Amino acid sequence: MVWNLYFILILFLIIFLIDAISQFTTWQSRINIGRFQHLEDWRMKVLTLSRRWLKNTPTVPLTDNDRLIIIDMIKGKYKRSAIQCWQEAALVLGLTASIKKAPSHEIQKEINDFFVSKTETSGAWKIIPTESDHAMLAYAFLNAEFIDHQKYRAAFDQTYQMILSLKGTDGTVAYKNHVREYRFVDTIGFICPFLVSYGLKFNVPEAVDLAVNQITEYQKYGMMPQENIPCHTYHVATKIPAGLFGWGRGLGWYVIGLADTWHGLPENHPHKKKLEILVVATANSTIKFQSENGGFHWLLFDKGSHLDSSSAATLAWFFTVASEIPEIAEECLFAREKALDYLMTVTRRSGAVDFSQGDTKGIGVYSQNFDILPFTQGIVLRTLNYSPDAI
Repeated sequence: MVWNLYFILILFLIIFLIDAISQFTTWQSRINIGRFQHLEDWRMKVLTLSRRWLKNTPTVPLTDNDRLIIIDMIKGKYKRSAIQCWQEAALVLGLTASIKKAPSHEIQKEINDFFVSKTETSGAWKIIPTESDHAMLAYAFLNAEFIDHQKYRAAFDQTYQMILSLKGTDGTVAYKNHVREYRFVDTIGFICPFLVSYGLKFNVPEAVDLAVNQITEYQKYGMMPQENIPCHTYHVATKIPAGLFGWGRGLGWYVIGLADTWHGLPENHPHKKKLEILVVATANSTIKFQSENGGFHWLLFDKGSHLDSSSAATLAWFFTVASEIPEIAEECLFAREKALDYLMTVTRRSGAVDFSQGDTKGIGVYSQNFDILPFTQGIVLRTLNYSPDAI
């Protein structure tokens, strides 16, 4: 009886410590947040932490729970590999951009070793991708020019086939198999840059066409009539939008897909100008909703909603790429600098960019947890190391 009591007390202590340590770690890490004075010092801190995170990427929780976390862990509801994929992808993109700015054999080896850990000796993925999230990781590796892409052709082919398996009769790609009746804005960011890069590198023009079609179809049915801002999703059969218009990271997914697709196309490509028009329209709409401090709210139109660093990071990247278009260059560069200034003020002394919205739970169900997100970290690093050939 006494031993049973001891066991119960120890169990309760373990549960309490798991919750308490997590909350204490977050609290103490925010002490002296945003104290960076120089851009280069900030960039190096972000880079150093990104390298560490690539080797041991922090878990992005599925839920917003900060109490009784152990129950989510036991039920298998604490994390999911698909979410981790786009965290890792952004880190690879950021680190690859840093190499292009300042060559480093050490970082190059770290990325290569990471890729090797994900693939078989045959060049195929160790875990065959089944969800669109995984395409972003494939794109990140296609973006790393020092990797022998022909050697890993099997992995890229597997990714392309996965995307085709999600393609509907309307000619666009579903986010996941269990929601084939909807088209999510997330999917544009996940698959379109990969499709363009894959199509151009391996001479598969249908892949490029699929990327452009995914964007242009969303433009028809998933955008606000007043501004070029997307909703979360739309129903394929009815074409009715669902979820929020102005979800910050949803806009982020759209602009990542749009910017990298547009930039990836050759100047003489027949779809180039059509996408450039969308880039201009999106930039003009988005700039209107940037806060005075450079940030963006998770609900873009509501100044009372929490500022979201993942929105600011993705839009800083978008403004950087869009600034190559002369007619919007000045406005985009100004918006980019404001967004980076804001992101520097929410960076912990460790180099971790804080206050990104957590994972979305479903259509219309958005996280109210704002914390670190490796995805944000990678996109910030990518933006800080931008050069025109870094895409």
